[in-house]
Amino acid sequence: MSADWGSFFNPGARSSIDEPKNDAVGTSGDDEVVEADQGNVLSHIISQLRPGADLSRVVLPTFILEPRSMLERITNFMAHPETLLPMSTIDDPLERFISVIRFYLSGWHIKPPGVKKPLNPILGETFTSYWDYQDGTRGYYISEQTSHHPPKSSYFFMAPEHNIRIDGTLKPRSRFLGNSAASLMEGIAILRLLNRGKGEKGERYIVTQPNMYARGILFGKMKYELGDHSYVRCPENDLIADIEFKTKGYFSGTYNAIGGTIKNEKTGEVFYELSGLWNGEMFIKNVHTNQKDLLFNATHAKHSSPLARPLEEQGERESQKLWKKTVEAIITRNHEAATDEKTKIEDRQREEAARRADDGVEWHPRLFRHVKGGPGGPDEGEEDLDWIINAEVDSHNPEHAIKQITSIAPILPGQKETGQFQIPPHSEQKPEDCSKTDSANPATADGASAQPKPSEPVLRLDSQTAGVDEFVDAADKQKS
Repeated sequence: MSADWGSFFNPGARSSIDEPKNDAVGTSGDDEVVEADQGNVLSHIISQLRPGADLSRVVLPTFILEPRSMLERITNFMAHPETLLPMSTIDDPLERFISVIRFYLSGWHIKPPGVKKPLNPILGETFTSYWDYQDGTRGYYISEQTSHHPPKSSYFFMAPEHNIRIDGTLKPRSRFLGNSAASLMEGIAILRLLNRGKGEKGERYIVTQPNMYARGILFGKMKYELGDHSYVRCPENDLIADIEFKTKGYFSGTYNAIGGTIKNEKTGEVFYELSGLWNGEMFIKNVHTNQKDLLFNATHAKHSSPLARPLEEQGERESQKLWKKTVEAIITRNHEAATDEKTKIEDRQREEAARRADDGVEWHPRLFRHVKGGPGGPDEGEEDLDWIINAEVDSHNPEHAIKQITSIAPILPGQKETGQFQIPPHSEQKPEDCSKTDSANPATADGASAQPKPSEPVLRLDSQTAGVDEFVDAADKQKS
């Protein structure tokens, strides 16, 4: 949550993953045999680790890197339009909830061969993209790395003509577990069906994620697993799904299995049971009639990669341009060059943090703002998002919404950054200014206050990775 890019896109635009196939990378899809020349690298990792340790200062070998940023990998969540777009059209609340579960489960099979982690976004990195759907409409995606300590990746998605909006923040915590590493995926996403429900925010579906594990990181075969419980809640309709991603036991069980229930959260009445494989066939069974139906088949599912603007139109802190040389080296398996290019970016980030500290400047995201929760707040009940897009977007007028979205940041071909985001300095906007991004070019909306606050230290920590986040892809050389 590899890839044939479906017919939803204009073939002339840049795909999210424009890279050649390389059979040497691995063909199993789920595991990868550790090559002989990688043993010394793993020995180096072993020397840095202790069971239960935080992995924020462990250097990650580049052979395990996926050639794209985490901000880009999040788009796997929206990569099946055939499950995404119908949700808002279903009238029956329970059937509509089932459609959301189908959508939620449809993206986990999307992964590169073997066990790979995406590149850790640097502070202030952004990635924007869009989908061209078969009905002539579009979906829009905006993301930004809003924190490094702890790591947080915040994102916004909207398909205005289909009344669908998603806000989310991923907040991983990484742990070493002997021959395994774990990424504990905290944070939530809130999916809104804007034409449903009674309020301005529509009908909400609050979503969590399973934890992710890399098995065999020190010896044997490397294996990617999803594990533990995740939840989908619709408070407006008192419905909840408890979905267990099952890890394989030592002596029993199977890889990639799921199980779960859909029930009324207030009464406890169970309506449906879920079963199957998240990378294969998944089923739903009506507990009253015992009828079992196919919910989604991921075996041969073709997902749709988002489109991004050409590199020449992108700013220096946009993911694809920022990591271009690193990605090229990863694809060609030139691990030395990949490490060198990645280190240059990470060193620059540390230098920026040091300059901010020297100048007494506190960094703040430019595309997202703090959630204003608490009783009576505009974001009450959504505090776990931490950050939300810093713009007003019309929930009921798609044409107006599209204009607002495309003025937040460059998304479509032809849009360019005219005032590239600079670090340092950047200071907090006043609360009354938080919604003023509906302008011709908000990319220049950041500025500095007359009396900046002292900065907080910015540490290099691993940002979430979809399976091996537990590793850190940069060593923090700053010693306290």
